Amino acid sequence: MMLDDALLAQLKTVFTALERPVTLAWATSGHARQPELVALVRQLAETSPLIQTRELDTPSELPYLRLERDEMATGVEFLGVPGGHEFTSLVLAILHADGKGKWPDAGVLARVRRLKGEHALRTFISLECENCPEVVQALNLFALANPRLRHTMVDGGLAQEEVARLGILGVPSVMLGDRLVSSGKASLADLVQRLESALGVEGAPAEEQDLGDFDVVVVGAGPAGASAAIYAARKGLKTAVIAERVGGQVQDTKGIENLISVPYTEGPKLAAELATHMREYDIRLLDHRRVRAVGDGPLREILLESGERLRTRALVVATGAKWRELGISGEKEYLGRGVAFCPHCDGPSFKGRPIAVVGGGNSGVEAAIDLAGITAHVTLFEFAPALKADQVLVNKLTSLPNVTVVTNARTSRIMGDGAQVVGIEWEDRGTGAIQTRDLAGVFVQIGLSPNSGFVRELVATNSMGEIVVDEKCRTNVKGVYAAGDVTTVPYKQIVISMGEGAKAGLAVFEDLVLA
Repeated sequence: MMLDDALLAQLKTVFTALERPVTLAWATSGHARQPELVALVRQLAETSPLIQTRELDTPSELPYLRLERDEMATGVEFLGVPGGHEFTSLVLAILHADGKGKWPDAGVLARVRRLKGEHALRTFISLECENCPEVVQALNLFALANPRLRHTMVDGGLAQEEVARLGILGVPSVMLGDRLVSSGKASLADLVQRLESALGVEGAPAEEQDLGDFDVVVVGAGPAGASAAIYAARKGLKTAVIAERVGGQVQDTKGIENLISVPYTEGPKLAAELATHMREYDIRLLDHRRVRAVGDGPLREILLESGERLRTRALVVATGAKWRELGISGEKEYLGRGVAFCPHCDGPSFKGRPIAVVGGGNSGVEAAIDLAGITAHVTLFEFAPALKADQVLVNKLTSLPNVTVVTNARTSRIMGDGAQVVGIEWEDRGTGAIQTRDLAGVFVQIGLSPNSGFVRELVATNSMGEIVVDEKCRTNVKGVYAAGDVTTVPYKQIVISMGEGAKAGLAVFEDLVLA
């Protein structure tokens, strides 16, 4: 890839933050894309006198690049040319190698440094994958924070033999040797937890850190959570926000064209603006964290999985929703080995092979249409007697020659051979007959599930797990509020979530101060 003049000028500004030399070291390779890597390295070196380059003595079959600092390897490596969505990963790695850029806070870094043993992690990615950079960037940070970890981004498109040997059918896939540690979209909080489980933790658990008392704690930092926190802080309430990642599901949204007064924006940009807006106020932001337990009483204690704890007079749950799972045999076992949730990221892995899509709503039908252009054949399964998608989408789907629609079908099992998916089993709800079909992958597209699990024993929820709220976002428990997609409020839209978050913040103020 060649960087244009506008991007080079932008990088020159970005890299003014560097204070110490960072070396981009590449290996000799006869691969056809090697000249592209070398050209990229040299162009980056032109943007700052503190970005140095050198050629390694050891050759590599594929283009290989590593970052060095103070003449020592940092543990951050790229096997392939980090272009496409991964170019940002390379730029951030350069900044992070000098300690610049945005880092997790001390509590998260302490967990990373306590991971047991010396390990080499590899993340297999596609340069077209929009979920991959978040995983690559998080693991690069882990390698920089913990000298006993090494992390390599691997372009799966260039390492096809290794991808086939490992049975990888989805990206990003994080491998520890030949063992799959994480597959698919994952937040930094997810990755810390998965590595703690996979690698173990050295020493005794850290003593719980007391973060103090607050008037209001908001769990979640998407549109609803950010809005609730801003409104509460503007009213003078001592406010904290706990979140896995700022923006929540907004981070995964491409184009946004229905946020009133903003004709067009994109999810990551809106998420960054939510973070910027919250920082304008005295809000304690605790990101990359999950709540472990919520206590009772007027001053409610909240325990975090990180070992930290804090107390609050009011709790606002704004944790949004996640992809709903089928909950059937084989789904979790073959995640990343034929079971997928993102057709855009994982569809290319099934080129020329038969697959299934489960779900006949708009998302399922749209996924089936997209995948029909890549795969050999798509079978779409719908539980109801008819597809629920908009008719224009149904018409498009049924016009495709390599699509079969099966309605009134209860998917009962995803079949595998121990290494990857080989088929699917379903029940005909009309006759009760059990049927199977051979295929290579299953894409689950059955909507969203509210992230309410950590409070389901505390507050009332409906049959779908949505938190029941009144017109002021109050739950059935005094001092506990909820807003956004995690609640029973209809129409899961960004603009509605923002309004509901504002209502929650104002309701907290009304109940704590004006009552």
